[in-house]
Amino acid sequence: MEPISTNDQFKTTIQSDNPVIVKFEAGWCPDCRAMDMWIDPIVEKYNNYNWYTVNRDELEDAAADNDVMGIPSLLVFKNGEKLAHLHSANAKSPEQVESFLAETFE
Repeated sequence: MEPISTNDQFKTTIQSDNPVIVKFEAGWCPDCRAMDMWIDPIVEKYNNYNWYTVNRDELEDAAADNDVMGIPSLLVFKNGEKLAHLHSANAKSPEQVESFLAETFE
C-alpha cells in the first residue's frame, strides 16, 4: 500500500478513473496493526486495484470529509466519489474485508 501524506495528494488519488482502495489508519491504533498482519493476501487478491493508506491524524480533513469516524476503515473511490465504505466496526477480520470487497467489486 502506498502512503498518502498530503490533502492534495489524497484529492488527486481519488480522482482516478479506476477504483482505488484507501485504508484510513493511525500509528496508535491496535486494530490497524492487527489488520496489517492479515491484509497482504487480500491486497494480492485484489491487486488490479491501487491500494493506499492515510494516517487519519495527519489528514484530518480527508477523514472528516469522508465520514471516517473509526479506524481502520477501508474506502473505495472512483472519479472523486466514494463508492463504498467499510467502517471500523466491520473491519475486524479478513472475512469481513473479503466480503466487503467481493460485494463492492463483483
